[in-house]
Amino acid sequence: MSASSSQPAGIPFLKGHGTQNDFVIVPDPDGRLDIGPQAVAALCDRRAGIGGDGLLRVVRSAAEPAAADLADRAEWFMDYRNSDGSIAEMCGNGLRVFARYLVEAGHAKPGEIAVATRAGVLTARVAEDAEDGTAGEITVDMGRAKLPGPDGIVVAVGERRWPALNVNMGNPHAVAFVESLEHAGDLLRPPLTSPEGAYPEGVNVEFVVDRGPRHVAMRVHERGSGETLSCGTGACAVAVASIRRDGLDPAVTGEAATYAVDLPGGRLTITEHPDGLVQMTGAAVIVAAGEIDPRWWAALTG
Repeated sequence: MSASSSQPAGIPFLKGHGTQNDFVIVPDPDGRLDIGPQAVAALCDRRAGIGGDGLLRVVRSAAEPAAADLADRAEWFMDYRNSDGSIAEMCGNGLRVFARYLVEAGHAKPGEIAVATRAGVLTARVAEDAEDGTAGEITVDMGRAKLPGPDGIVVAVGERRWPALNVNMGNPHAVAFVESLEHAGDLLRPPLTSPEGAYPEGVNVEFVVDRGPRHVAMRVHERGSGETLSCGTGACAVAVASIRRDGLDPAVTGEAATYAVDLPGGRLTITEHPDGLVQMTGAAVIVAAGEIDPRWWAALTG
């Protein structure tokens, strides 16, 4: 037996992205891996690790204490972590990538897939691939937006300040309409928000400009990750804020409202329905698969 063949097996991983919001995917169907914050941050490190805006651990709901009560409604739980290792309630782009993985791994078929998350059970609809092999788009139910207040939220970058709308999509967002996306600055650090204490667990901050009728563009600082090229829950929060600003609240008009939201990584289509349900449609791609070196992993988690 060669030295290489006597080495313990590595831990499988995949790499995927949704409109360039990229993720390390770690299949852990039986819930045997303990991936703590340090390990997540190391895996997501773009120089010393695999690299990603976050990590998706794929585990059966029944095998995960945080999702065991959802197992009768969704077989699979999306354990999402930000790139700094912190836990997040939900990630819309991550949900699309998660659903893509389930289909490609043979755990689910195209069509409707129920996925358990920390924001509850959400539905992904995976379209059949096109005849040329192009992966079908994925529509995910993002739940219902909440606008919990307080009023008077302000976002600040340098000397500039803007009023912002507090939108909760299972995670908190502060949405500010600005004159130019350049005014958001480098977004390496979290933009300041006030009043103090409005977001005790941090907040995702979106900066938005208009591109045309029902068409906006945005940049985002995701809490725990910094600026990302795309944020699904952020795009939903931006659409909801734009719909309210434009007087098109579906609960009032009785008609669904659809907005195109351009992000640095691509375009997402967001629809809010009269019953409050928000849906997001976009691409999701698995780009690579491999194994984490067992010695590196042992040193990291030992």
